[in-house]
Amino acid sequence: MSNPIVGELIDLLQLERLEENLFRGQSRDIGTKYVFGGQVLGQALSAAQATVDSETSDRNAHSLHAYFLRAGDIEAPIVYQVDRTRDGGSFSVRRVTAIQHGKVIFFCAASFHTPEPGSEHQLSMPEVPRPEDIEPAPPLSPEELAKLPTKVQRWLDRSGPFEFRHVYPRDELNPPKRPPYQQVWFRLADKVGDDPELHRALLAYASDFHLLGTATFPHGISYYQPNVAMASLDHALWFHRPFRADDWLLYSIDSPSVQEARGLARGQIFDRHGKLVASTAQEGLIRVGKAG
Repeated sequence: MSNPIVGELIDLLQLERLEENLFRGQSRDIGTKYVFGGQVLGQALSAAQATVDSETSDRNAHSLHAYFLRAGDIEAPIVYQVDRTRDGGSFSVRRVTAIQHGKVIFFCAASFHTPEPGSEHQLSMPEVPRPEDIEPAPPLSPEELAKLPTKVQRWLDRSGPFEFRHVYPRDELNPPKRPPYQQVWFRLADKVGDDPELHRALLAYASDFHLLGTATFPHGISYYQPNVAMASLDHALWFHRPFRADDWLLYSIDSPSVQEARGLARGQIFDRHGKLVASTAQEGLIRVGKAG
């Protein structure tokens, strides 16, 4: 693997096993004030997948439902405790609790299913330009970066493990009011192996990018603004079909409602051939204080 940032993410998702159902994961500072929600999603799914043993090894994760309870400390490891809630004839359920400094910061339920034949349909992928036809976003100049709050500088002045190409780019520093939907192509910045469990954990990590931000579009605000506070409250993820996180995927997102300082966003993830591979939903906190 030639990209060290991708290698670092892979290491982050490969947890240390402390006991049969107990795991420890490290945290990575990606420029956010607290632990990035996608990191906890990916690590929790990795922990759950590690407890699907030889008797149920044919089962794949098909859904994840999570709640974020407390902000995570970037400087401290996270312990993941897995409860083997049920192993049935064709489904298994795992409940994962994430603990830091003796307190629960997150919990989720993940369901696994043995593949079986059945009817099939899907909604069509939106007609958008291919990722190769979209220019990567140019980096901000040092002068522009220096005008931003410290938290935003740290977030923007870095290269992440995923590459994003927005079909309809928005100026996040001076956001216009727009309808609450967007499409974003994304892929891992380097090739990795064929392990489907790794690719699902990588997609769980990436699914937290750009989702809640779509709910801010009609209001002309952005996470980059110092008077805007945003945080994920819950997250749902469904896996529909096989995919690779290191090939281009289209994230098609809309936000049906914002109210009482909470916004709801939904996403559909398609591969470059138009197959719907996953769906997401998230509610998050959106608070706007006085400017300046």
